[in-house]
Amino acid sequence: MKASLSNSELILNADGSIYHLNLLPEDISSIIITVGDPERVPEVSKYFDSIEIRKGKREFVTHTGIYAGKRITAISTGIGTDNIDIVFNELDALANIDFDSRDTKSEKIQLSFIRIGTSGSIQPDIPIDTFLMSSSGIGFDNLLHFYESEHIKNTALELALHDHLGWEQHNIHPYAVDFDKELGDIFDSNRIRLGATCTNSGFYGPQGRTLRLKPSLKDFNEKLAQFSHKNLRITNLEMETAGIYGLAKLLGHRAVSLNAILANRVTGEFSEQGHKTVDELIQYTLNCIANSRLV
Repeated sequence: MKASLSNSELILNADGSIYHLNLLPEDISSIIITVGDPERVPEVSKYFDSIEIRKGKREFVTHTGIYAGKRITAISTGIGTDNIDIVFNELDALANIDFDSRDTKSEKIQLSFIRIGTSGSIQPDIPIDTFLMSSSGIGFDNLLHFYESEHIKNTALELALHDHLGWEQHNIHPYAVDFDKELGDIFDSNRIRLGATCTNSGFYGPQGRTLRLKPSLKDFNEKLAQFSHKNLRITNLEMETAGIYGLAKLLGHRAVSLNAILANRVTGEFSEQGHKTVDELIQYTLNCIANSRLV
């Protein structure tokens, strides 16, 4: 029998809240919208009919409230899969670990995660200010390599991409995890495109950008854009989706990533109405949730 979690594993604040997020188990819903920017949380919750929880610590801001009869939590993760590791482990702990006994609960709660984020397209036919849902997340970070995760990966996609890229000399070993199709169906419409999303460990060199430093992979985006596997192509770059898909699936939760395309790396365009596009995606997401069977 596994021993109860120690104080250094499950770290709680003096008020009993989880260490980084500063939340109590009753503070969250099973429907969770994640955003990167802490200032985007009130941009989501301003549409709630009521707000019962407003808490924050560091870059992690949380609002929980009611929208069209659905209890929803909006939380900021900050940037990158290192923060995703913190947020998703602690949200799962809030749902599925008894803080008094420090034991895992026998009956698990499945959370539904919906990411609302910004992203850049690497395909010329995906213009700025469009919406894209990530059918797969391809991670160029190392997060999932620290967990026993082979059983939840899309290994066929991984192997095909590995063969296409030929980057083993750079010690780059991307992983791939698919979205939850049932959750994704809630947001599917003729308003939104589908594609595979690459999650990178940085914004500049890891996404093929050059300011003063020269990247080691000079054809990074072009090589990704040329990839195709079973009619699936890589459409966009960002910094959280693969980690979200991986940890959600490992923990028994569901996840989908919705992207507002604000840049097109092929044409060099950047949206002049980014705030409006993100706001429209927020409203689209909330309306889809309201009309779904999510509880």
